Amino acid sequence: MNKIKQETLSEYEALLQNKSTAYDRLCLLFDEGTFVETGRFVKSATTEFDYAQGNEFEGVITGYGAVEGRLVFAYAQDFSRMKGAMSEAHAKKITAIYETALKAGAPVIGILDSAGAKVLEGVGALSGYGAVMKASAKASGIIPQIAIVAGNCTGSLATIASMADIVIGAEESGKYFVNSPIALKAKGMENAGTIKTAAENGSIALTAACPACAIAEAKKIICLLPSNNVEGTAYTETVDDPGRAIASDVAAELLDSASAIELSSAYGTDIKTVLGTVAGITVGVVSATDKLTPAGANKAAKFISFCDSFSIPVVTLVDCEGLVVCPEAEKAPFSAALGRLAMAYASSTNAKVTVITGKAYGQIFTLLGSKALGADIALATEKAIISVMPTEAAVDFVYGEQILSAEDPIAEKKAVTEEWNTKIASPVAAARNGDIDDIIATADIRYRVASALEMLSSKATGEIYKKHGNLPL
Repeated sequence: MNKIKQETLSEYEALLQNKSTAYDRLCLLFDEGTFVETGRFVKSATTEFDYAQGNEFEGVITGYGAVEGRLVFAYAQDFSRMKGAMSEAHAKKITAIYETALKAGAPVIGILDSAGAKVLEGVGALSGYGAVMKASAKASGIIPQIAIVAGNCTGSLATIASMADIVIGAEESGKYFVNSPIALKAKGMENAGTIKTAAENGSIALTAACPACAIAEAKKIICLLPSNNVEGTAYTETVDDPGRAIASDVAAELLDSASAIELSSAYGTDIKTVLGTVAGITVGVVSATDKLTPAGANKAAKFISFCDSFSIPVVTLVDCEGLVVCPEAEKAPFSAALGRLAMAYASSTNAKVTVITGKAYGQIFTLLGSKALGADIALATEKAIISVMPTEAAVDFVYGEQILSAEDPIAEKKAVTEEWNTKIASPVAAARNGDIDDIIATADIRYRVASALEMLSSKATGEIYKKHGNLPL
């Protein structure tokens, strides 16, 4: 394993002997020989209560370097130093990294592993948490932030992690919770504090077996993202043919081979949110294949907002019968979740391409990337069914009396169903109305999406400046 060169002072060497976990993790993150440590001699002010610990350096390592050749800033909490406890000095090291990262326009990755606040420092430690939260909030939407839960991530530190764009949890060693698992288990919540539980409730977007695996996932994600919110369309090299025909599974075959990273797979499973590339262009894919739930709507809204922050195009794939019907969804409340989804699509200025691959009933057609909500390009396959309500319900509502009075009700219902799907629910009707730009074959989806993304790669994300029009002669 590559070892980062450490300070030669005897005191520092003695301190780090057999305590290099945080350094090892940073070695895995950064390209060999590129890491530069900052604030390495920072120490907390001591009091009469912790004077004996006065020679111990802060439990966080901060610095910058290259990840696959790109500038990245990072901090790694070191449990072997003061159990990674948060103090004012600890927080200052992290906030200093954020300040420099903002100036440089580069991402920040935090590797979290701490027992909590430095209790003997009192309110100063609590202020430290607040300072890091403020730094993260300031950077949000300007530079990408990734939090890696490598060990203990509890209380206020869990709040800090949640403020990152993407949270990755190491299952074998990570702990993620706000309230004590002991207290939660006493109230009937099993598996409290585990990475699996955090993934299921949406707190963690990606899980990995161990800290090293989590760091590897973070590197993959960083390679897909732009460094900041003004860099523009992110490209990566690919040998995958943009015209490759799709056989059957659009969600699986749309993206370039080996580029897909699904986020929040355990939460809101009716919606898939995937980062990847199409013809080398980084995109976010929102795929709806089941009845929409509040969790799915919230998950999609957050993902769209994240993509919009960094001008990452969103491709929406729709094959969804409608909204889930259950009391729990209404209590969510469902309307607020759907409102967030509508606002995410309507307010985002990134490139948006929507493909109706199957069913799109009622609110689903409107909410999931319709042209009315701001899609730049909307396509439908020849098999798409676009209707104000499910075909069976629509036929019963519109042709109910006609079917009952027919000599052969079964044959009559079959005939009017075919007529409804052909004339009313056909994608042709939506195209005639201007809500669909073109009707295409399923095999051509990848090529048409790639073409649209290339066309939209220079899309203006704000008001177009105009001094005045040019007068005719």
